[in-house]
Amino acid sequence: MEKQLKQFLKFLELDKGVSNNTLQSYKRDLKQFEKYLTEKEIKYNKVKEKDIKDYLNYLTEQNKKPSTISRTIASIRAFYQYEVKNKKNVEDPTENIQSPKIEKRTPCILTAEEVELLLEQPKDIDLKGVRDKAMLEFAYATGMRVSEIISLNVENVNLEEGTVFCDNGNKKRLIPLGKMCLDALKEYIEEARDILVKVDKEKALFVNLNGRRLTRQGFWKIIKYYQEQANITKDITPHTLRHSFATHLLQNGADLKSIQMMLGHSDISSTQVYMQFQNGGINDIYKKAHPRA
Repeated sequence: MEKQLKQFLKFLELDKGVSNNTLQSYKRDLKQFEKYLTEKEIKYNKVKEKDIKDYLNYLTEQNKKPSTISRTIASIRAFYQYEVKNKKNVEDPTENIQSPKIEKRTPCILTAEEVELLLEQPKDIDLKGVRDKAMLEFAYATGMRVSEIISLNVENVNLEEGTVFCDNGNKKRLIPLGKMCLDALKEYIEEARDILVKVDKEKALFVNLNGRRLTRQGFWKIIKYYQEQANITKDITPHTLRHSFATHLLQNGADLKSIQMMLGHSDISSTQVYMQFQNGGINDIYKKAHPRA
């Protein structure tokens, strides 16, 4: 299976153009499945539906979350569909396998006041403060995923036009930058970044104090630090700012399609999750707009 797995991952990377995070998820899921089959002395091309069900029961016994199991099924299904399509004399044992129902969690949303409090925490009195202020303002202003933010290069930002170009491999989009974000970003790029960067060839927009591209872990630690400084009790992650960005746009009259485009969602149903936070806004709009309200 090792050879087939390498071919499949190469197909995902080169032909499908999936992101590195997605690629690593597939690899992790399928490597664990391969290990299980080896221990059970089952050849990958002889796997039956019962074997898949036994594996899912095994994952459940290992206290894996329904979301993890669902993702695992998707990874295994994609692998076997690839094998079948390429005529490897393999049947798809996942054909009749149903994914477990996943309880949809309500996104953690900050109020406008909480966002303002959080963004006020970094003080632009040193290089770190200037960078952190720009980074937090940028995350809330664009709603970009943390993986997208840390992948950005300086050339992706157009300070004159006030936009950022996001290319995550699958979807390309141009996102506007608000004035406060733009001001903080200009200060960071013009007064702090060049001092932080130790090597001229470093292209990353956001760098750590060693002058190298900021990591997901580094981004997360910065968010957590300022959450504590602001005494906000909600469990804030970088994704919280993305959720808050979408919700606040919707509450202030932005249409769902535009938000979908800025978030980079393939399916508008992913964007519709924010509708649950719009109730108050809908009532206000109705009362102002309906002739008999």
